[in-house]
Amino acid sequence: MVAIGPADRVFILTGAGISAESGIPTFRGVNGLWRSYRIEEVASPHAWRRDPRLVWEFYSMRRCAASAAKPNRGHHALARMEESLHDRLFLCTQNVDNLHEQAGSSRVVHMHGELFKSRCDRCNSAPFEDSATYDPQRAVPRCGCGGQIRPHICWFGEVPYGLDRIASALDGCTVFVAIGTSGVVEPAASFVARVRGRARTIYVGPEEPANTLAFSECHWGKAGDVLPNLFRFE
Repeated sequence: MVAIGPADRVFILTGAGISAESGIPTFRGVNGLWRSYRIEEVASPHAWRRDPRLVWEFYSMRRCAASAAKPNRGHHALARMEESLHDRLFLCTQNVDNLHEQAGSSRVVHMHGELFKSRCDRCNSAPFEDSATYDPQRAVPRCGCGGQIRPHICWFGEVPYGLDRIASALDGCTVFVAIGTSGVVEPAASFVARVRGRARTIYVGPEEPANTLAFSECHWGKAGDVLPNLFRFE
């Protein structure tokens, strides 16, 4: 059990593993292919310029898959942790689903975007809630400015969201916990190296991430099994 003291500030990073426990495919599995396309071919600015309807078909499929999923015990454990720590908990996720929010977490930073939001690809209007699935045979929806409406997702080649807030939280944390991450995707894979040596570094997941050696302790198992009993608040 990990003791969390009254002066501790906890940074949580969640990856695809915690969502996979709720039945959401990682899309990097099964050879990383969707239909006959590699994920990079339908999740990039180049793909959007080349064939926006194909991109929307892919993300509509992802929305359908995510809509059927429910948060698991791991998500609920993190929501309860937020209730105990309030702003001493910083929850950053690489996942684009809304399972953390469904479980009750209210201050989630989605560094790779949000699947159920869209935005204009031309103007600076704010992203908006959008759970629609779009027919690839029809025209891509447009903004009032004339731009096309795209998924609010950080694609390959784009800069993740919230990096300033993330950096500040990393620099202030005393406990760093990565959950269900591969330790491959940057910049998230380097977060643990940034805090190592001055913060406790903890990994939770059923499989070893690529950056295992950067963690001071590892708790092997599914997030839904490990997280409910992992932390003790002093």
